Amino acid sequence: MKKIILALILIAGFHTAIAQADSLPIYKRFPAIPMFTIMTVPDSLRFTKDDLKRKKPAIIMLFSPDCGHCQLAVKDLIAHLDDFKNTQIVLVSSIDFKEIKKFYEEYKIADHPNIIMGRDGAYLLGTFYKLLHYPSLYLYNKKGKLVKEFEGTFKMEHVAKEL
Repeated sequence: MKKIILALILIAGFHTAIAQADSLPIYKRFPAIPMFTIMTVPDSLRFTKDDLKRKKPAIIMLFSPDCGHCQLAVKDLIAHLDDFKNTQIVLVSSIDFKEIKKFYEEYKIADHPNIIMGRDGAYLLGTFYKLLHYPSLYLYNKKGKLVKEFEGTFKMEHVAKEL
């Protein structure tokens, strides 16, 4: 009887350990910049992870053009661009291309060469990051390793301090 109880406890413990490992989002299990392909705004060109410059920090920010918090985050980002002049910034949305382009024009993203904006039509980044909140920002160091993530409401001055 003791052997059966011990076996059940071991099986339950093993199952719990496996379940906890699987509950971690992929980006935490693999903390490197993920492979991605987006269609850039305004020209619909393909942009991938391989197009990022090596040995430069990068920000990947998932947003929705109609999200008020996202609009505030992008305004804050533009206001603090001096803090990110050596950082590659990729703004990604899975919303309709026309809406993203309208956002791109409204916030004059073309005036900021270190910002790339595009559409992830397949929602691969949303799945990779297990997206729960807009905006969500993922900061990577110059080696391409995840430094920190920010979700919901955050200040760009706090993001800049993590560089």
